[in-house]
Amino acid sequence: MAVAPVLPPTLLASHAAVRAVASRVAASRPIRVAGDDHLHPPQVASLRRGDWVKLICGASFEDAADVRNLSLVYTLAGVDCIDCAADASVVGAVNEGIDVAASIVPTVQRPWVMVSVNDDCRDLHFRKAEFDPEDCPPNCSKPCEKVCPADAISLKRVVVGGEHAHSDPLSDKLEGGVIMQRCYGCGRCLSVCPYDRISAMSYIRDPTMTAELLKRSDVDAIEIHTTGKGTDMFSILWSSLGESINSVKLVAVSLPNAGESTIDFMNAIHTIMQSYREGYNLWQLDGRPMSGDIGRGATRETVSFAVDLTSMSDRPQGFYQLAGGTNLYTVDSLKNAGLFKATTLPGTTTTEKFGSQQALIGGIAYGGYARKIIGRILRKIPVQLGRMRIEDHPGYLLEALQEAMSLVGPVKGYPSPPK
Repeated sequence: MAVAPVLPPTLLASHAAVRAVASRVAASRPIRVAGDDHLHPPQVASLRRGDWVKLICGASFEDAADVRNLSLVYTLAGVDCIDCAADASVVGAVNEGIDVAASIVPTVQRPWVMVSVNDDCRDLHFRKAEFDPEDCPPNCSKPCEKVCPADAISLKRVVVGGEHAHSDPLSDKLEGGVIMQRCYGCGRCLSVCPYDRISAMSYIRDPTMTAELLKRSDVDAIEIHTTGKGTDMFSILWSSLGESINSVKLVAVSLPNAGESTIDFMNAIHTIMQSYREGYNLWQLDGRPMSGDIGRGATRETVSFAVDLTSMSDRPQGFYQLAGGTNLYTVDSLKNAGLFKATTLPGTTTTEKFGSQQALIGGIAYGGYARKIIGRILRKIPVQLGRMRIEDHPGYLLEALQEAMSLVGPVKGYPSPPK
């Protein structure tokens, strides 16, 4: 494992404003004396209260520099978990970001590190866009580049014959294409290409490599993405992971809304997971995948999914968390549905079979929107010596932390800091 970074005293001193803002996180952290919360890890206590927050770096997003900086910022903002690609270098980047956050604010709570895998190549989270730029007309307006939320497409027009040549523009060409480590499979470029030259390349994470990752001391959880179209692939993946699954503290299953068959599917999955003995399980309700950065309407599907499932008494045990389309409007939408930190169904006084001490919805995972609001700031920072570390720029780190807290704060219960 990498040695935890130690920042120079002069750099640490420059982060006084960051520490002052981050101290609001520690000051608002609940004193765990209610019920039996003290018997659980703080991350699980958050799930039980309904104020768990997870950062989704992206199941296919492998830009280690961005992942590192995002992890640093959102650790300071108080997230409970950071979800990333099941790749050793990406896991290392997450932990480095967490370590730097702890060196700036020693009282920060270390989030759990979760790796994401899939049981089916049809899962939208596990694909990359691909195309050959030489097949693109040189006079293309490049809508794919404009629409990409991850800045994962870069195209440059090259003049055939040299920079000063006076050639026919139609004989020029485009260079570049998809930056694979940044593409996370949202698919928005597929529909805007006027020449239908972009395709999607799907893949499945190697379960053998994943099993080795789960044995690491700096990996705490796994999330298995499944399409809801059958349990055979899930069962195969589960068997492939073997005893390594019992090395983690939490197993999450991310699934879409499959309508009336959803509960039966979840219960079948829950039966398969009976061999998991060591920790907790969580259901991620993936309403509208990879759409949180689009706008207010994106969050409706995941809240609707939550409303449907919480009304069903035969749903499997475990914690429930929202994802897919989550953004700054999600908390208000949950409140309007009567589900924000609620332990009983809206309009009833019925105690749930899971116990009155557990929230119906344990929390919210933020992905595209969380990355977008910090990405605006990261793009301002110059790359130095081939690397970009946000802690080297205290002003930008403070700005990023304020943005992150404006998203995490409404769930956690601390007010957004003034800007």
